[in-house]
Amino acid sequence: MADQASAARAAVLRLARVGKRYAADRPAVLDGIDLEVAEGDYLAIMGESGVGKSTLLNLLAGLDRADSGRVLLDGIDLSTLDDDATTLLRRRAVGFVFQAFHVLPYLTVRQNVALPLELLGVPAAAQRQRTLQMLAALGIETLAGRLPRELSGGELQRIAIARALVHKPRVLLADEPTGNLDPRTAAQMLAVLRAQIKAHAAAGVLITHSRMAAETADRILILGPRGLKAEERR
Repeated sequence: MADQASAARAAVLRLARVGKRYAADRPAVLDGIDLEVAEGDYLAIMGESGVGKSTLLNLLAGLDRADSGRVLLDGIDLSTLDDDATTLLRRRAVGFVFQAFHVLPYLTVRQNVALPLELLGVPAAAQRQRTLQMLAALGIETLAGRLPRELSGGELQRIAIARALVHKPRVLLADEPTGNLDPRTAAQMLAVLRAQIKAHAAAGVLITHSRMAAETADRILILGPRGLKAEERR
């Protein structure tokens, strides 16, 4: 049902026969990868270490370039863009959630969350309004003036999710976002992550080793030597 529903919507992310290798005398890291992710679609990608999950994430974000095939982000072929144009598109259209949070320790919670808006040149008043709305949506509005060192891991990850979504990106990429959290907090954060992806109609991609995390997605894909394979949901 999830595949039928996503097929009815335009793909926000699309990979067509994508390949990537880092040395001519070594096997390709990725070879012939096809993938489509529509708005509001939330998928998890699993696989053993070394199969190319991080490489795939970097290609989706435009942080690396494919050697073959096409990577389209919001209908734009990334191979047609120079580095500056790719950076601008990524800044506008992509949000990231990482395992290590990557909040800036000398900025308050509100300032950390507002960073994507600052980089996009959003006026200060609009920045403040949107940031406070995002903090409220994640239940952390009371933390707006605090510094990261005063917060728990779960609170820091909520900040990371708020920052990733505050500029209303078309794509949200999460790389092992619960790796530094205890199981109870991880489950809470995964529920928040899924709810926010759906609320913002973002195309969500979760890279994870965690079966529990993957089970929160609409689809699970397994990346292996022969490419991406859909896992049957029980």
